[in-house]
Amino acid sequence: MDNTRRRVLRGASAAGAVFAAFATGALKPSDALAITWDKSAFEAKSMVDALKALHVSSATDSKDIVIRAPDIAENGAVVPIDITSNIPGTESISLFIEKNPFPYVGTFDMTKGAVPYVHVRVKVGQSSPVRVVVTAGGKHYQAVKDVKVTIGGCGG
Repeated sequence: MDNTRRRVLRGASAAGAVFAAFATGALKPSDALAITWDKSAFEAKSMVDALKALHVSSATDSKDIVIRAPDIAENGAVVPIDITSNIPGTESISLFIEKNPFPYVGTFDMTKGAVPYVHVRVKVGQSSPVRVVVTAGGKHYQAVKDVKVTIGGCGG
């Protein structure tokens, strides 16, 4: 019973500290979330619009981007994709599934010194090219891999 009381008091103290930070203006709700995202990229219904929203006008094809994904995905609801960038100074990795209703999957930012590797499991609605765009040194590089879906994508 004593442990429960201590946990409640600790939780109340932590909540009080956060409330005080909000009340004094030291912490703003936007700071608590600490995320920025480009709504227009996520709402884009075509690859071209998604790339425009992310300010990617042109990307150079690169063999230094390795996409490991199944050639044939038996279950389109969960397709594992591994992305590795061997481009020096990789700043971010963006993933697109071209034929999905909303092709932009997301961008993964790399801090300096981080290994530029991403593993995701995504829904692929129908057989589609998977496009990866890597940003490094202010330039954009891309690689594409076709993934064939047999069942269970967005369309069933």
